[in-house]
Amino acid sequence: MLFLIFITFIILQRAAELAVARSNEKWMKERGALEFGQRHYPWIVAVHSSFFVCYLLEVFIFEKNLSPFWPILLILFFLTQAGRVWALFSLGKYWNTKIIVLPGAEVVRRGPYRFIKHPNYAIVAAEFLVIPLIFQAYLTAAVFTLLNIIVLSVRIPAEEKALKELTEYEEAFLRLRPDLNEDIKKV
Repeated sequence: MLFLIFITFIILQRAAELAVARSNEKWMKERGALEFGQRHYPWIVAVHSSFFVCYLLEVFIFEKNLSPFWPILLILFFLTQAGRVWALFSLGKYWNTKIIVLPGAEVVRRGPYRFIKHPNYAIVAAEFLVIPLIFQAYLTAAVFTLLNIIVLSVRIPAEEKALKELTEYEEAFLRLRPDLNEDIKKV
């Protein structure tokens, strides 16, 4: 019962995020935003969707229970959720599950984006470990961590390429790292 409450919460959260993403996509495209990465996006959807299916199956078929470390893992889960919300709110209308870029838009450098270029991807990577480990679904954690690495190896370069082409992405992140600016001036 506890597992069903937990997984239902996560699935409902993801459904709400998809509704926000659709709204943001419409808002951005009405302002001239362009979409990139359409070829790999179905793979991302497949990985994220099958994660939940495999997680459910592993827990039920193998009768998995709460991990003995569940209090620590639950704290880590709540930290990932706080980070997820922080990243999404920091991007505001620019957040999406797709690569949608508004030409000339100001690059977001607030929230966790002050510290890391892709905080949401780091959070998802952590979730693919933490969420299954709470109920000892080790196979799900391992397989989907690897699948996530594969899809992100395509996704991140595609996103960065689109941002570099249509915004001042590189310059924005150089301004975040004054030490890099000094190194560049020396070259």
